Amino acid sequence: MPETKKKQSTTAADKKKNTAKKKAAPKKKPVKKSTKAAAKTTKKILPPPMTEQELREREEEARAEALAAAIESDQNIPDDDNENEDEENEGHEDEQTGEEDYGLLPVLITAAIIALCFRIFIFQPFNIPSGSMYPNLLVGDYLFVSKYSYGYSRYSFPDWLFVQFKGRIMEKEPQRGDIVVFRQPHQLHVDYIKRIIGMPGDKIQMREGLLYLNDEIVPREFVATEERDENGLIDVYSKYEETLPNGVKHYIYEKSDWEFYDDTREYTVDDDHYFVMGDNRDGSLDSRATDKVGLVPKENLIGQAKLLFFSTEGIGNACPLGDGFFRYPRNLGCLIWHGLKNIRYSRLFTRLH
Repeated sequence: MPETKKKQSTTAADKKKNTAKKKAAPKKKPVKKSTKAAAKTTKKILPPPMTEQELREREEEARAEALAAAIESDQNIPDDDNENEDEENEGHEDEQTGEEDYGLLPVLITAAIIALCFRIFIFQPFNIPSGSMYPNLLVGDYLFVSKYSYGYSRYSFPDWLFVQFKGRIMEKEPQRGDIVVFRQPHQLHVDYIKRIIGMPGDKIQMREGLLYLNDEIVPREFVATEERDENGLIDVYSKYEETLPNGVKHYIYEKSDWEFYDDTREYTVDDDHYFVMGDNRDGSLDSRATDKVGLVPKENLIGQAKLLFFSTEGIGNACPLGDGFFRYPRNLGCLIWHGLKNIRYSRLFTRLH
């Protein structure tokens, strides 16, 4: 009997314990529902916008973190001063870029100075405005004159430089037969181009169209008959090859042997002077006209004609402006077309002798 009572009491106690444990254990289903509900509510609710103070605090925290990382790795610390330096450097870069933009001006000035020195001291361009040097030089020819060939005088320099000295420096003697550019003795602002025929001390005379040099006839040989259009008028010339005493050969034109300067008195060339003539013997104003050109002083020489670099027949009145809306483009096209068509391509870059 007592044993039965003990067993009954134990079973009762165990029942009580199990009941208490069940009460104490959390229920699973309600917990799951509450989590889901909380997740749903989090998805719907957005965080409030940050105030300026919070933003500053976050920036300070980020700066503090960067400071700590820089201290650990012994690196430079990015701060406001460095940012200012970067801005200043950017400003300097902008200034440098501006300087580079202006850097083209010194280049242009240097190129202009070089071109000016080239023109003054080495080669000067000239163009042929008349037919006095037919058949060797034509109207519309452009050539380079060598300034250094005979040295330099005051006439070797442009008038606006106001160079004033007498005689020549680095002087060299021209040769008989050279084609020279010189200042016209009676008009010192005008440049002429002729061929040197007489040297100092020579005696020169024209007799019935023939050239006599120191009482000896200068031989010439007939080549052909040629026509030239002079301002709409056709002139017929006899073309000869003339040989000077020093062996220089060149072509000359003669209309006839009875023109105005085909019979002259005898000229004696003074010291430091030269007797010049045009290759177009009946169409040239040269040393035979003593009151208009005469002998050319050595000081008046500018240089020797060396190279013919361009030649054109010109356009003339081939491209009138006309009327209409498209008159300017049409006129420009006409100028380009006739300009290219009238270039004497066979004469480009020809050496002169």
